[in-house]
Amino acid sequence: MEQAMLLAKERQLVVPGEVLAKGFEWLPSAGCYRANNEIRAKQLGLVRIKERFIGVIPLAGVYVPRPGDGVIGVVNDIQPTFWIVDINSPYDSILQLGEAVGEYVDTTKTDISVYYDIGDVIYAKVMAVSRSKSVQLTMNDYRAKKLIGGRLMHITPSKVPRLIGREGSMIELIKNKTGCQIIVGQNGVVWLKGEKEALAAKAVLTIEAEAHTEGLTDRITKLLEEGV
Repeated sequence: MEQAMLLAKERQLVVPGEVLAKGFEWLPSAGCYRANNEIRAKQLGLVRIKERFIGVIPLAGVYVPRPGDGVIGVVNDIQPTFWIVDINSPYDSILQLGEAVGEYVDTTKTDISVYYDIGDVIYAKVMAVSRSKSVQLTMNDYRAKKLIGGRLMHITPSKVPRLIGREGSMIELIKNKTGCQIIVGQNGVVWLKGEKEALAAKAVLTIEAEAHTEGLTDRITKLLEEGV
């Protein structure tokens, strides 16, 4: 068995795909992913090492989790009784088995990947954030679920309110004009699914780029109607 090896240093600047560690002793946190026995950077940013967890803090658009936030995350590692979920944040995010499954599970007989596997996309709720910024997620919410198919987009978290719009008006406009299912996480991750995903994605990116300009709703309406 190959020896575990840490290749990156705390606060080292890394680029997407760069190998940060080798071996299963190390666990990927936010901004990283596992590729066989390697942990690689998912984005440009600064390395963050906490105990056995290795993450990458993005240089811009950082999401700071708060209890009650609805977030979209990707499962990037599995342990016997919990999942590690990337929620587009520099902080560790854990989904415990008891917060994910509404039944008793004998972990000596059941591989919990039958519920959520590496690469699965979920919509979850932030249950708690510790003083050290360790994040606990829960699926015990009527909105929480696994998201099947579709595509993921990332926008600056501070632009999420503008994407949603007053009383959900902007996101409903995009849904109605494209027929797409759209879920927006407070962490800046957007899930789209439908025949006109590309058009919906174009509208989302336009809103992010022009969030503070006047007449945005009219421009988005025109963009969607011309693209239909």
